[in-house]
Amino acid sequence: MKFEYFIAKRIIDSKAYKSSVSAPIIKIGIAAIAIGIIVMMIAIATGIGLQQKIREKVVAFNGDIIISNFDSNNSQESGNPISMDQDFYPEFNSVKGVERIQAVATKFGIIRTETDFEAIILKGVGADFNWKYFQDFLVEGRLPDYSKERNEDVLISQYLANRLRFKLGDSFTALFRKDDPNKPPSMITYNIVGIYSSGFKDFDETYVLGDLRHLQRLNQWESNEAGHFEVFVTDYSKLNQTFNQVYQNTPSLLNVVTVEQKFGSIFEWIKIFVKNIYAIIGIMILVAGINMITALLVLVLERTQMIGILKALGSNNWAIRKIFLYNASYLITLGLIWGNVIGLGLLFAQKYLKLFPLNPDVYYVTEAPVYISLSYILALNMGTFVLCLVMLLLPSYIITKISPVKAIRFE
Repeated sequence: MKFEYFIAKRIIDSKAYKSSVSAPIIKIGIAAIAIGIIVMMIAIATGIGLQQKIREKVVAFNGDIIISNFDSNNSQESGNPISMDQDFYPEFNSVKGVERIQAVATKFGIIRTETDFEAIILKGVGADFNWKYFQDFLVEGRLPDYSKERNEDVLISQYLANRLRFKLGDSFTALFRKDDPNKPPSMITYNIVGIYSSGFKDFDETYVLGDLRHLQRLNQWESNEAGHFEVFVTDYSKLNQTFNQVYQNTPSLLNVVTVEQKFGSIFEWIKIFVKNIYAIIGIMILVAGINMITALLVLVLERTQMIGILKALGSNNWAIRKIFLYNASYLITLGLIWGNVIGLGLLFAQKYLKLFPLNPDVYYVTEAPVYISLSYILALNMGTFVLCLVMLLLPSYIITKISPVKAIRFE
């Protein structure tokens, strides 16, 4: 066992050490490390979790990349149709990062009941539609099946169902305008087979999912025409790279945009979370470091006579500094252990018990989502430990200024 580590261990194990004047300050230092790691873990877990949840919900309704006509206006209703006879459909084999592609269309409509009415966007989907996200959103009933004959089954949001007092199995009439304003609107009676809730109010209050073939008939399109294509990528972190390849492998007459370009305001807003996370991490490490510096200086002051004796016996300054750095490492580790236990406990409690709700009108989710990953937890602990220890190197330099004769006489 190294001499420095042996002395540091004896100090830590000493009963006098635990009941000394410095004990309360040491406890405050440990508490500062623990609180810091708790706050940083919560900031990262909720920040990344919120980013991912919001992104997943926007992608669920739009895809990662949207291919449409240039003549489509800014409204969410499909304009002129696109032929499905494309080289990139039904499989986008020319681009590696594409997971799947689906043909869809949207049309404005009005749900009319005996006592009320509500404007909607009917999203027409086909047999190739990716139901993965809506399987998670489903709260009642089942998902529609459009792989066989055309049918009137629809998936409606819980928001619309509550607003219009619909229940699972109910039917309703939807009206769709025709190009000729002098003609009466088209009417279709739909059956509610499923109710979903994404928690994203902007979409939930308007979107109803139905059969694409109804929209083809209403718009007088051919059976091989759609409003636009939605592309899903295998790795969202490489979205821009995949987008460039999709753009290059798409006819010049078609427009290609990413979901981030289409909903720029939402994605710019969630990018602010990253800046907030960095700010919180910086502040917490600074606070924890300052508390540990205070604890170290108090330990040095309390052990001044010991420092003088060790110097008189021939110990060099660096060896004595290492004793106190070993001691500080123990305190930092203790704070990290408590911080991880409490922090992970809170995160798992939120993940499974949903203790802290959020306002969906502001955050687009009903509860604070958490993202738990071993990689960022290890990085956070290692980074905090190293940075705090580096911050202690400078104050430990005060040991070199202590005179052995004066230190031994110090009371």
